Amino acid sequence: MNERNLLFGQYLQKKGLITFKDVADARILQWENNIKFGQYAKKRDWLSDADIALILVIQEETSEKFGDIAVREGYLTREQVHELLRMQNDNYLLFGQALIKLGVISEEELIENLKDFNKQMLKK
Repeated sequence: MNERNLLFGQYLQKKGLITFKDVADARILQWENNIKFGQYAKKRDWLSDADIALILVIQEETSEKFGDIAVREGYLTREQVHELLRMQNDNYLLFGQALIKLGVISEEELIENLKDFNKQMLKK
């Protein structure tokens, strides 16, 4: 594997700090916690499942952002999109945060290893 393309989880595994199962558990926790934009809109009763599906089809065809499509097609206002983005950002769980939450690594270990990982990636 090209060292430049090494992901942080792989880096931690290579150092023997975590296992593949730890990576998988952290990714699953992220998947469970990091709610998609459309789901936030549905929770607010701003979009239905059918609306979300149609926007996703358009997104696949155009590669535009979900919120931009929703505004252009008249499903959401720009203000609603900004509110949903704030909600999504406030609740987003990063990979390292997931490892800490699972008790796999301490916050101090995470910070130190992120520093080392980023230094290595910048050198290459």
